[in-house]
Formats: sequence, structure tokens, C-alpha cells
Amino acid sequence: MASIAPSRRIRRTPFTEGVEAAGVKGYTVYNHMLLPTVFESIEADYHHLKSAVQVWDVSVERQIELRGPDSARLMQMLTPRDLRGMMPGQCYYVPIVDETGGMLNDPVALKLAEDQWWISIADSDLLFWVKALAYGYRLDVLVDEPDVSPLAVQGPKAEELVGRIFGDAIQSVRFFRFGWFDFLGVSMAVARSGYSKQDGFEIYVPGTANGMPLWNALMEAGKDLDVRAGCPNLIERIEGGLLSYGNDMTRENTPHECGLGRFCSTQTAIGCVGRDALLRVAKEGPTQQIRPLVIHGDLPPCDRAWPLVAKGKRVGQVTSAAYSPDFEENVAIGMVRMTHWDEGSVLEVETPEGMREVTVHESFWI
Repeated sequence: MASIAPSRRIRRTPFTEGVEAAGVKGYTVYNHMLLPTVFESIEADYHHLKSAVQVWDVSVERQIELRGPDSARLMQMLTPRDLRGMMPGQCYYVPIVDETGGMLNDPVALKLAEDQWWISIADSDLLFWVKALAYGYRLDVLVDEPDVSPLAVQGPKAEELVGRIFGDAIQSVRFFRFGWFDFLGVSMAVARSGYSKQDGFEIYVPGTANGMPLWNALMEAGKDLDVRAGCPNLIERIEGGLLSYGNDMTRENTPHECGLGRFCSTQTAIGCVGRDALLRVAKEGPTQQIRPLVIHGDLPPCDRAWPLVAKGKRVGQVTSAAYSPDFEENVAIGMVRMTHWDEGSVLEVETPEGMREVTVHESFWI
């Protein structure tokens, strides 16, 4: 099997030493960094994630920092979600769109102060778009990528493990909120969030040198909890309907097509550069939309988009698929035209190993 050639274009992370010692078996490249994809096996990692606790190197979720008097204005220009009621200490899931309403990213925004924000991004070079808006509109704001690397702790025992490092006060952090906690004299933002539907936290680690001390402390403190190194799990994220930017959606899709219309306050999010385009979409409605799917029969690996067809005509595509051991069926995410997206609609998908029957599901599994 071919390997990834190391170079300065593909950056290691503050936790790579720990990831390699834990026996990582696969990587992908995400935001020009290495993101682990499997340790024992995707299915074994899946079962462990749902029963114990894992530590994930998600440094690839790079931060874009907005700092200065116009930081709130710039943040609102990026997203159709109304941010006026957001308070420091809150996290918001924010679709980021261009002037056509197309998705550029789907990050989590953290409001550190009235004049300071972090945007914890998915896989795209969003920094350049943010810098271009700041410069083009002559805004009084500094835009940069700080030396901050998220480390996720996910699973049903996550709160107990994180509490052993940061203290019992961690229990007071509510979902999509964050607080500041001390580790070896270093203040770190700890948010109750993460790319899984299990309970969990994301620790925003400042400074590369602080990475391995925290990693090692979590591994030592969690021995009796069966803590292991882990990573975002394909099966669990499909079950939970967690979308992958670049896989399930791209710049060709609007938030409404991605089922994210509830995060678009287009009537009140004045200043968003894509507001006018999204107002038209909201009025007319999307002609295609993300749907959960069940694929029947043997399932080959889904490493590309598979065409969805009905009576020989293309009506969408499957973008992510995997066998779910818990639900004992092939779960999938697909973009489906409105003529065929109703619950129970029966379609076909063209896989590399032939046609498979597909049923449109009512809702995601978890």
C-alpha cells in the first residue's frame, strides 16, 4: 500500500507522538495536517467509542481568530445564522457561505469576548476567504491562525475522565458552552462538544509544547476507564447524521440542501454576504436535500459519490455509507431530489460492485 510522503506541506500535530505510540493504522489529510482514521478497526473503534472513552487528536480543526472592534461584524458577514444574541462562553454551529449562498465550511464558532472569536473549521482553506472579506471591507480586525490545537475526549465516560484532569467544575459546562480551566498553569478553553453523538469535550490546547503533557495525563488518569486513542468514526457519525464537509456537501450546496436551514436566520442575519441568495432559496425551497438512507445487500467501501437512480434516471447521490453493527443494516447519507426524498421511497444506487436497492429513511439513527 502506498504511504503519504512526509513534507512541510503536511504538518504533524502536537499529539502525533501519542497517536503513533497508540498504533494508528490509517490517516487522511485534513487542513494540511494528519487526521487519524482508524486504530484497531473501524468497527472495533466504534464499539469502544460507544462504551468507554477515547482521546482524539483533532488538531486538524484549525482555529481562525478574529480580534478587534469589527470582529463581530466580520463574523456575521460569514454566516446566515443570527449571532446577535450569542454571549461569551457560547459555541454556535455556523454554516459559512459565499455570495451565492454556497457552503464554504460548517465550523463551530466560539465567542471568547465581544471583540474576539475563534472559528473551529472543517476541511477547507477558509482563512483566505475571511482575510479577503476583512481586507476588502477595510474592517478593523486582525485575522490569523493561532497556535491552538483541539484535543477531543469522547464517549460515555468522557465527563469522568475530563473531571479528573480539570476538576469537578467541568460538570457545570453545558452542551455547546465552554469554560476556562487550568492545566499545569496553562489556561485552556474546554467545551462540551465534539464530532460524535456520544457525550464529550473538546479541549483547545494553546501552544504545541502543551500537547503531549495533556495527552499523557489523560491516558494515565483514564486507565481504569479503558481510555484509548481514537478518532472520528465513520459508522457512528453516519448513524448520528453528522455531515462531512467535502464529502456530504460542498460549495455547490446551500445550507438548506444540507438540512441546515434551522441555522439560517436570513431575515435577521443582516450583513451576511450570502443573505440575498439564501432568501431566495428559503422562499422557493430546495430541490434536493440530504437524507438518511438504508442500502440493502453487500456494501463495498464508499470512497466516492455513488449515483442514486430511479427508473434509470439519476435522482441524487450517496456520499457516505457503512454497515452499522448496532442497527444491523447499511446506513448511509445521500443528497436526494425532492421528487424522491419521501420516507420509504425505494431507489437504486450504483456501487462499484453493481446496483443495490436503497430505501429513504425517516430520520438518522442516533
